[in-house]
Amino acid sequence: MKQTGRDKIRVLLVDDHPVVREGVRAYLCGHGIEVVGQASDSGEALRKAEKLLPEVIVLDVNLPSLDGGELARRLRRRVPKSRIIAFSIHASEEYVVRMARCGARGYVTKDQPTAELLEAIKQVYRGGLHFPAGMTDALLAPKLEVSPRTGADALTGRELEVLALLSGGCSNKMAAARLGISVRTVETHRENLSHKLNILTVAGLTKYAIQHGLTSLK
Repeated sequence: MKQTGRDKIRVLLVDDHPVVREGVRAYLCGHGIEVVGQASDSGEALRKAEKLLPEVIVLDVNLPSLDGGELARRLRRRVPKSRIIAFSIHASEEYVVRMARCGARGYVTKDQPTAELLEAIKQVYRGGLHFPAGMTDALLAPKLEVSPRTGADALTGRELEVLALLSGGCSNKMAAARLGISVRTVETHRENLSHKLNILTVAGLTKYAIQHGLTSLK
């Protein structure tokens, strides 16, 4: 079946280099992605994100107008359903972890083939994560200034239910069936859990739940 525009993943490109944007846009559009807009600075990115409501935002980490991490935070507040992929010339752990802490669901360096960015977009759109290999430990490490108790207190009742089910081995689909809600709603709760607790994987959430008595697992 031929893919229609409505079926395509809707992406907003944010990069201050027009040549980079055009090259990425052309590649993505040629591979079934709908690039709904482009932005060259933080102000334009925020305006277009709110207007276009893209499903995925590809965000340059080094915009001249605003730090990429801070812009990611603002985008998450303005368009919480949009998933962010950091796009950067930097491959160091420091940059990757910072962007993850600020809400990015993926991180792709600009020296990689554009096919890697395409795969990241698809993976993040499906609710997954896409970070460089070998950085799991760094991404799982808790953010020092946020205490576990404070993180748990910030969770809603529904988020605690989702956390208990996921840490107990339920898939998103199984958790949705147990709670009588949609899979997409479970995914949203899972994203909120990751953001509030600064933990990006189910393994990390499970470890947290066990440590703080939020699951029946031992």
